[in-house]
Amino acid sequence: MRLWVVILSLLFMSVAGANEGAKEAEAEAGAKYVEMTPKFTVNLAEPKKFLLINVQLLVDGSDTIAAVNKHMPALRHELIMLYSGRPSEELQTMEQREALRQETTAVIRKTLEKMEGGDKGHGASAEKEHSEEEGKAGHEEGFKEAYFTEFLVD
Repeated sequence: MRLWVVILSLLFMSVAGANEGAKEAEAEAGAKYVEMTPKFTVNLAEPKKFLLINVQLLVDGSDTIAAVNKHMPALRHELIMLYSGRPSEELQTMEQREALRQETTAVIRKTLEKMEGGDKGHGASAEKEHSEEEGKAGHEEGFKEAYFTEFLVD
C-alpha cells in the first residue's frame, strides 16, 4: 500500500514538473521588453537645451533579443543621431512625441535589417544562404515597437 502511495506521489510530481517546464518555455517564447541603457541625453538645437529619453524595445523571440543586444552600440548610435540637434519646439506636443516614437521604431527596424542582413555576395553559396533564409523570419520582424518610458526636454 505504501509503495503505491510513493509511486503515485512520484508520478504526480513528474507530471507537475513537466507542466511547469512547459509554462516557462511558453513564457520565454513571448514578447519581452529590452531597455536601452543608459538613458539617452542629447543636446538640442538651442543652447543649453537637452533631451533626456528612456527607450524600451518590444521584441519577440530569443533570436531577436540576442540580435538587439549584439547590435546595441549601432542602435544607440543611430538614435543619438536621430535625436540630436532637434529644435525643442518639435518635441512639445503629444503628436510630435508620437511621431518621434514612430521614427525611432523605423530607425531601429532599418538598422537591424542592415546589420543582420549584410551583403550576401554572389554565386551558389549565396543562393543557398538566400533560399535558407526565405523561410526564416528576419530580426526586423521580431522587433515590434519602441516605447518611451521617460521623456524630458529641458
